[in-house]
Amino acid sequence: MFRGSMVALVTPMTAAGDVDPVAFGRLLDWHRQQGTDGIVVGGTTGESPTVTAAELDELVQIAVQRVGGQVPLLAGTGSNSTAAAVERTRAACELGVDGVLVVTPYYNRPTQEGLYRHFSLVADAASVPVILYNVPSRTGCDLLPATVERLAGHPQIVGIKEATGDIARGAEILERCGDDFLLLSGDDPSCRRLVAAGAQGVISVTANAAPALMHEMIEAALQGDDARATELDDRLAALHRALFVEANPIPVKWAVARLGRIAAGIRLPLTWLEEEHQAPVLAAMRQAGLVE
Repeated sequence: MFRGSMVALVTPMTAAGDVDPVAFGRLLDWHRQQGTDGIVVGGTTGESPTVTAAELDELVQIAVQRVGGQVPLLAGTGSNSTAAAVERTRAACELGVDGVLVVTPYYNRPTQEGLYRHFSLVADAASVPVILYNVPSRTGCDLLPATVERLAGHPQIVGIKEATGDIARGAEILERCGDDFLLLSGDDPSCRRLVAAGAQGVISVTANAAPALMHEMIEAALQGDDARATELDDRLAALHRALFVEANPIPVKWAVARLGRIAAGIRLPLTWLEEEHQAPVLAAMRQAGLVE
């Protein structure tokens, strides 16, 4: 179910920083039409640190009603509070998502044993598949392969979004956990190479702005068409880089707004993309063929 190019969807907001449910519905429709293989609601790119539990529930409800049964839906239900992650996971399961994406606890820097216990309790509360999410560059916490192997024994934990960009790390996870364990890239610049190493897809930032191209590139990689996958990835390479000229999701929200899909809205403490960085993002969009 969870394969291909899955988008870590931005959360549309008004200029005042309020969630825009109408624009969110339109985005969901667009991704379905563009061939996006899965949608993550309320992940890092969706501004999960500042989206409230009630707002997440509303977004999940809209997604289930709009594209449920047509596109696999994941909800980001992680927190640095185990109790909060358990509560958000239960709520998302009740609302009808196909799976949950649970990030490592951030800021409080747990041990590997703490991570094992945290994810085990969250998975105990889940009635849908759980995908672990490791992004140490943002969280200050690294879920090591040995701990992933321990967690893979839990019946609800089916895979991991590995965002280190380390191909050797991905290969070690697959070696430890077996081919039935789902490995997804969380790093757009290296995702094609991770798929070639055995991953089943990517949860992508770039797919917010280039959903059809990301779908085609990952599908080519999954089919073993290295030449086509490389050609498309080269076309997207500048965009992969440009979408991180400031902290994600600042550049990608600007790019999606430039495409006319959302308004210029973001929630503090994040701010709109600085003018000096807009030209390189626009140039990368042009290189990918997204704008004139």
